[in-house]
Amino acid sequence: MLVNFVHSERGRWGIHIPVLFQAVLDGLQVRPGGRYIDATVGGGGHAVGILAASSPDGCLLGLDRDSEAVDVAGVRLADYTGRVVLMHSSFSRLAEVAHACRFVPADGVLFDLGFSSLQLADPTRGFAFMTDGPLDMRFDSAKGGPTAAALVNHLSLEELTALLYRYGEERQAHRIAEAIVAARPLHTTKELAAVVERVVAPSRLRGAGGGRVQRRRIHPATRTFQALRIAVNDELAALEAALPQAVEILAPGGRLAVIGFHSLEDRLVKHFLRRESRDCICPPEVPVCVCDHQATLRLVTRKPIRPTADEIAANPRARSARLRVAERM
Repeated sequence: MLVNFVHSERGRWGIHIPVLFQAVLDGLQVRPGGRYIDATVGGGGHAVGILAASSPDGCLLGLDRDSEAVDVAGVRLADYTGRVVLMHSSFSRLAEVAHACRFVPADGVLFDLGFSSLQLADPTRGFAFMTDGPLDMRFDSAKGGPTAAALVNHLSLEELTALLYRYGEERQAHRIAEAIVAARPLHTTKELAAVVERVVAPSRLRGAGGGRVQRRRIHPATRTFQALRIAVNDELAALEAALPQAVEILAPGGRLAVIGFHSLEDRLVKHFLRRESRDCICPPEVPVCVCDHQATLRLVTRKPIRPTADEIAANPRARSARLRVAERM
């Protein structure tokens, strides 16, 4: 049991507060001597909790596509030298890395999706619309690939509309795309945010559980920036590739925990977990099972765990977090 653990840090990267911290440790059933994988180690907030709860001999493998995040996690986890391995890698290569680092079978695998507070705090990365910086948004700039600026300035009106609608679930995708095309070229986050603000009214944010509308407003550019970030980093394809690998490397009784922040990734996770918790996945119209599918997971959370009001007050970015947990059969 982890008692009185302070799970925030302040440095040149600002404050890093891991979302649903205790719920993750409880969901993974972290225990001494366990072998755990944090597939999105970020600033190391969840990782340090896992290592503390698995003392004295538990170990952790941390992955991240962002080399700077790996460096930050290395500093954060320095007290656990000998029990932690950090790798600069996408979780789309999860099984390969886990086997290479001898972390198979694992007792728990964690995905904390989206982008981290470390990336958001650095304006040169281009993730934030409240500060000015280049339109980059790549998790791993060393690998090259198109930036957000390339998409914004070179996609056709139809392609840009489809991108904003698919990855941002933006109802005003066509209007925004028209405004972007008319304002091109765009090079900075502030420029793009200003274009979106001119055509989109801020939307209200509903309370947890669909309650009454709160006074907080969502910035008009939120969904546009989300869509571009997902497209630049091919996030959904990476997640789709990683989830089966996580199940493959889990020990019987091992736990898979996934924190999502928007409906696209949460829907993907929910459907995957439900599929893998069923023996038959044949269409309803098929009278006799012909798929030979066998359940590999048991659902631990039928509904996602959400942050409490106190956690949201302490960390507003946690408001949209949803944690789902399943156990390897």
